[in-house]
Amino acid sequence: MDDELELRKMILSILREAGYPHLLSAATCQQARRMFAAEDPDGVILDVMLPDGDGFELMREFRAASNAPVLFLSARDEDENRLLGLGLGADDYITKPFLPRELLLRLRAVLTRVYFPAVQKNTARPVFTLGDVQVDLNSGAVTSPRGRSTLTAKEFTLLEKLYENHGRIVTGDQLCRAAWGDNLYSYENTLMVHIRRLREKIEPDPSRPRYLLTARGLGYKLDLNPFSEDSPA
Repeated sequence: MDDELELRKMILSILREAGYPHLLSAATCQQARRMFAAEDPDGVILDVMLPDGDGFELMREFRAASNAPVLFLSARDEDENRLLGLGLGADDYITKPFLPRELLLRLRAVLTRVYFPAVQKNTARPVFTLGDVQVDLNSGAVTSPRGRSTLTAKEFTLLEKLYENHGRIVTGDQLCRAAWGDNLYSYENTLMVHIRRLREKIEPDPSRPRYLLTARGLGYKLDLNPFSEDSPA
């Protein structure tokens, strides 16, 4: 979130090219609050100076509602402001101007630290295949004939939970508790959106899933070895 339109466009372009497909942009605190409440983002890049408030106050509100990592991006480079941002719970603080690669490296480090701690500890997670698709839960990468994509934090958490229980039904409540620390109440539609996005990355035909199956009225199941292409969705 940044009040400079061209900078916002540049950041969005940098992140899309780096494999972050689901991005939102806000120019004001008011817009940011609405988006944050509606979308439950996996991470936030936040400016200090905004037209209708400051990022520090917004940071307090976000941190009270969520543990999503926050990276400050601002022209204000005084030590006092950096310490204030970090003291409020921000995960990193970058000052403008910045190099695109620096932004990507710092963002990746923050997301890895928060969502993929096993990578830093050299603890191996599974690498498995779903037909022509390879999923690496160490890096959160999905490689398919369509190319390479990166799981978002919520997608990663859901897929890891499904893999741990592959071949068995995982209820909606279990998935919501894994991803949001809560039960299914108020998250059902959000869960369906994340499942749909997961299928777009791991299924050869997302409209006719073979691997990530729906158990109607119960939850979902990850089938690593489907018997036929007509497995129920």
